[in-house]
Order: sequence, then C-alpha cells, then structure tokens
Amino acid sequence: MINRIFQLSLCAIVLTLSTLSAQAESVRETAVVKAIRRAQSAVANIHSEKTADDSGSLFSSNQGRKINGMGTGVIIDERGYIVTNHHVVDGVDSLRVTTFDGSAYTAHVVSFDRKHDLAVIKINPTRSLNVMPLGTSSDLMLGESVIAVGNAYGYENTMTTGIISQLSRDVEVNEKQSYRNLIQTDASINPGNSGGPLINLDGEVIGINVAIRAGAQRIGFAIPIDDARKIIAELLNVEKLSQTWHGLVATDVKSSGDRQLIVETTLPDSPAAKAGLQPGDVIVTAGSTKIADAADFERACLGKKPGESLKLSVQRTGEKQELAMTVGNAAERPASTFGTIVRANNSSDDGTNDTLYRMFGVRLSELASNERSLVGPRYRGGMRVIQVRDGGPAALNGIQQGDILVGLHLWESITFENVKYVIDHPQLNTFSPLKFYVLRGEETLWGHLPVGSFR
Repeated sequence: MINRIFQLSLCAIVLTLSTLSAQAESVRETAVVKAIRRAQSAVANIHSEKTADDSGSLFSSNQGRKINGMGTGVIIDERGYIVTNHHVVDGVDSLRVTTFDGSAYTAHVVSFDRKHDLAVIKINPTRSLNVMPLGTSSDLMLGESVIAVGNAYGYENTMTTGIISQLSRDVEVNEKQSYRNLIQTDASINPGNSGGPLINLDGEVIGINVAIRAGAQRIGFAIPIDDARKIIAELLNVEKLSQTWHGLVATDVKSSGDRQLIVETTLPDSPAAKAGLQPGDVIVTAGSTKIADAADFERACLGKKPGESLKLSVQRTGEKQELAMTVGNAAERPASTFGTIVRANNSSDDGTNDTLYRMFGVRLSELASNERSLVGPRYRGGMRVIQVRDGGPAALNGIQQGDILVGLHLWESITFENVKYVIDHPQLNTFSPLKFYVLRGEETLWGHLPVGSFR
C-alpha cells in the first residue's frame, strides 16, 4: 500500500513538472519572439564595396582605396526586389546580399530617390523569397513596443527592442540631407541598421530605419512605412523600369484595419481605362498579388510584357467585379496623355481626411482637372467619396463610395480647404445635423450627418 502511494506521488510529481515546463515554454514565447519569427526571413543583410574619393589627398598611394560598407534591406517582392536607404548604396562598386537562410547573392541598384533616401535593389534568388508583412504607420502609438532588425556593425540579423519615443520628427542631418515626419524610437539602431525594418508586435514593418542621433544613446529614427510605400511605388514604376504602362491614378488609404488602393481616375485611352476601372473602385488583387497600395499594383505589373493580360479583382459599391487589363507599351502611349493633370491635388489635405473619417466615416479626394465635367454646369466642382466606413454616420445616412460631394451646409465643397472650413467652424454644433449634397450620376441627393457627439 505504501509503495502504491509512493508510485502515485512520483507520477504526480512528473506530471506537475511537465506541466510547469510547458507553461515555462509558453511564457518564454513572448509577442516579441513571435513577431521576430514572422518577419526575420524577409530581412536582407547588405554588404558593399566602394572606391574612396581621395582626389583631395596629398598621398597618391591612397588612390583607388576600397571601403567596405554595410546596411540592411526589406524584401518587398518574392522575385528579389529589396528596399533600403539610398545612402547604403550610393556610389558603391559592388553589392552583396545575404538572406536569412545564409544564401548570398550579387545585387544591383534598380532605382533610387536621393531626396527621400530610399532605393530599390534587385537580386536573382534561386527560390521565391518571403516578403515582409506590411503594416501601417497611420495608427502608431507613443510607447508602443517595436523591434529594429538589421546588420548592426556587420552582425547580421541583429534584433533590438524598444518603444516608439515620438512621432512626426523633422531631422536635419546636413546641408544636403534632411528628413520629415520620422518615427523616433529607443530601439538600438547602429551603423549597418540603415534600410532595415522597424516592426510592430504583429511582425509587420511599420518603418524603415534611417538615422541615429550622433553622440546620443537610444535615439534613432525611421521613415514611416506609409510614406515609404508611396516612394517605393514610384521606384517600381513600370513605365520607368520595363517600358510598359497602365494609366492608373489611385490613392492609398490606410488605417489600423483598412489598407486599400482606391481608383481616383484613369488616363484617357489607357490600359486601365480600357479595362473598365472606375473612380471609387477598390483594387483587391492584380494577378496573384494581393493589393494593399500602389506599390503592390506596380510590382504586380512589373515583368508583364506589352499585350499581356492582367486579371483584376475590384470592389465596386460593395460588389465584386472581375476585370482584365492588357498591359500597354510605353512607346505607344498616346501623346494626349502626357502633361495631363490627372491626380487630385491633395497636398492641402493636412489631416482633414483623418478628421472626416473619425467624425463621419468618410474619406474624400479632390476631383482632377479632367474630371470637373462630371459635375456639369450646375456646380463649380466637388469632391469624390473614395471610402465609406461600414456602419459609420456617412454610410447610415446614404453616402456611397463614388458619390461626388458638392456641398456642406451653406458652402460648396470643391477643395479640402472648403471642407476644413466647415468642420472647423466655431458654430458647427449649431449646424447639427449637418446637411450635405452629393451628386450620383446626374441626380443631386441630400441628407444629414450628426455632429455633436463627434466634437
């Protein structure tokens, strides 16, 4: 009897120890561990060699001296396109990239933007690469935990953790280089980290590490990913890289739970226009590529030959549409499309769209100059409704994606400045409910939006 009890006790102890061991493993596997595990395979370690500029040296023996450099990149396309900082690849004679699995490749510079300090390089991998999970910088929080990944001092795949210390930092590096709207972090960023990702606890890239404060401790900076992706779209522009064209003009719309590419307009006689894309369409996929922004659309078109068809899946007023776009030859682009002002000038947005989305669940885009005819002779202009939040005040009161907002209360709505005047009006509460007028086709409709609870 005593032996039996002793055996049972031993079993209980073993089971208890096993349970504690399992619990210990689950405690060790923190959110940071999971985030790193998700993102690390899409980080590229960059090593460079360049010839020193010793033209001003008194010692001729220094001529042709080689300098080794290092940096980091983020894999943005499975075919080997990698984004990094321009200063990492500026003036280099050769580039070598090592991926997470230890594979080494020769790389070349595809395109760059010196002003915004971004560049795209290309390797020819032997297999399809993992692409960095895309986050958004539209909803970053002070104190939010972040992880910097990079080739710090040549120590490949170095991980450091910290928080977001501040947002919207403007940094002057020297007379030739300055940055705007940077993320400040206390995650350790060292030489070699440049061009690498700053990721959140979901393992998504939310910034591109770019600079440190010399002489300081744990003061580093990153380019917000939403800003970077707009530049990346330009760097991947197929008309520049592969002499094809599509003629799409679209807007990136990003928030914590919403990442969309919404059609503003299409160039006349362009492949996008002939495919049937319409203002307000949300492009969901292009070929096998899931579309979150313009950078995704450009890389979906990249590599396609003139005359090749690209299947598009779009959401139009809540319904799925399947379209086919035939990629055009840039050399045959109609002369009438050059110099055409097609993109709405939203530089005066200044946060107005974010306010509109918070208050009413709607985002707008100024009509391009070649769209003004859509409002006819009755109105001087209007603003395209490019997004409507499900269940928001705008949706509940009948506003639909694709509508053209032509008036608010007593005033016309042609520009963001017009709209800002209304929503910032000191007597806005007395307007409640706020009357709106939208043009849908040839019909003018009106309704009301609640104001008080959002002020």
